[in-house]
Amino acid sequence: MRFAKSLVLLLILAGAALGWWRGWIAVPPQWNPWAPLDVKAAPNLLTRYKLMRLRNDPQLCDQALSSAGLRVARQADSPNATCPLSNALRVQGGDVALSSSFIASCPLAVAFALFEHHALQPAAQAVYGQAVTRVDHLGSFACRNVYGRENARRSQHATADALDIAGFRLADGRAINVLKDWPKANQDAQFLRQVRDGACEAFSVVLSPDYNAAHHNHFHLDVGAWKVCR
Repeated sequence: MRFAKSLVLLLILAGAALGWWRGWIAVPPQWNPWAPLDVKAAPNLLTRYKLMRLRNDPQLCDQALSSAGLRVARQADSPNATCPLSNALRVQGGDVALSSSFIASCPLAVAFALFEHHALQPAAQAVYGQAVTRVDHLGSFACRNVYGRENARRSQHATADALDIAGFRLADGRAINVLKDWPKANQDAQFLRQVRDGACEAFSVVLSPDYNAAHHNHFHLDVGAWKVCR
């Protein structure tokens, strides 16, 4: 009986896949793995796959960026550098200002836009009833190993796949800081935890002060191969 049920389910899934491939079944773009990533659409199970497709496809990257609301400038490829970069961008800001521009792979830039639209601003509206107007960060690209250790593997920062965020500024001018506000038991700490949890929908790895002492003053956000949310 169990085998028969499994066979029926397999046949249903195979039929659905065939129907989608032949165009007999319409699939919404957000659930179509080959459709461009739309930043305005909420992240789902296909988002991570769609982000990875942007890495080596500048045209697909441009399609995703068209809905991202970011100002970016393309960087020259550096294939012969110690930490080579290709299809990299300098993110200059957008709907939210930055403490400074930062270098990002296309997946990181688009993940940042997803984070802003679907995690950061909703958390600010829920907790404070106002928007975040600036993100303060500690940098992205750095040609180094994890924790700067000589014998460690390369950091996600070495491929411009990671960004460290230290705090936020609200529309009324108030500053929220990970170092200062994370340990508290107040509205600001609640906001930071909502931001951390929401970031996990856009990024592969999100590390906060709860992870270890090395992250006591920032959120580490990256689009690497691992999946961690702490």
